[in-house]
Amino acid sequence: MIQLRQIYEAQERIRHIVKTTPILSSDTISAETGNYIFFKCEHLQKTGAFKIRGASNKVIVEAQDNIKHVVAASSGNHGQAVAYIAGRLGIPATIVVPEDAAACKRDAIRAYKGRIENCGTTSEERIERAKQISGGGQSLFIPPYDDPFIMAGQGTAGLEIIKQLDEIDEVYIPVGGGGLISGVATAIKESQPGIRIIGVEPAMANDTYLSFQQGKRVNIGGSQTIADGLRTSIPGELTFSVVQKYVDDIVLVEEEDIKSAIRIVLTRMKQLIEPSGAVSVAGALKRKPEGKRIVAFISGGNVDVERIPDLLE
Repeated sequence: MIQLRQIYEAQERIRHIVKTTPILSSDTISAETGNYIFFKCEHLQKTGAFKIRGASNKVIVEAQDNIKHVVAASSGNHGQAVAYIAGRLGIPATIVVPEDAAACKRDAIRAYKGRIENCGTTSEERIERAKQISGGGQSLFIPPYDDPFIMAGQGTAGLEIIKQLDEIDEVYIPVGGGGLISGVATAIKESQPGIRIIGVEPAMANDTYLSFQQGKRVNIGGSQTIADGLRTSIPGELTFSVVQKYVDDIVLVEEEDIKSAIRIVLTRMKQLIEPSGAVSVAGALKRKPEGKRIVAFISGGNVDVERIPDLLE
């Protein structure tokens, strides 16, 4: 378990790196859903996703031990973040990505001077390969989610939410490996325990949903959901413990729900978000109308331009 103190320490550690992202709203969307819906806009974060928070916290801490090389496994957003902060600190970075990684995410990793290696299509395959590369010497593996410093860094977004907005009833958060939801849930529940935390997963990548229902970690193998950042096979060991303690519910959304959420945010708010970031919006839009004050956590906005027509179909 991470503690609230660790999240505040992370906030101080990374404050010169990350942005305080805005919370936006749409009167039209709120009126149509029967709830007051607000959007935590991490797609406007540096590197285009929340991942810079955890990656910066972890790399900055570890850099104190004079590491010479960092390695990460990522579908793209975590890799961009690690490459970015490593470059800021003058440390070479190797990023292991799936063979079907989005082109825009590959390009960004290269732009941040990261070296790319392709490996398989599942999170387990690329994590195992990254660990092999980092074995020995002064090379360090930077986990995508199952690490206290990563979780604490992601939790800094939760501190921002409760400072930016009053009287919150529920926060909807996308779930992949669980680093984001475990950090944000800790920050919010240990500060304002009355706020409900709702995880949202694609129905095609429902490992945390099944694990939550069964009370144990479930491995579902590979997934082809359009939410490429959420294609994990099994929740993290550390993150799932936090999910069990602090998360009130996990809900599932279909692929068409995700596409619909992208269209709604683009047309009503003029914001382009990626499928993984739209999952929480899709979950919030399905909420029964009860006049609740709801935050949908938009986790990222890195999407290939060529894919936009299909996503808006």
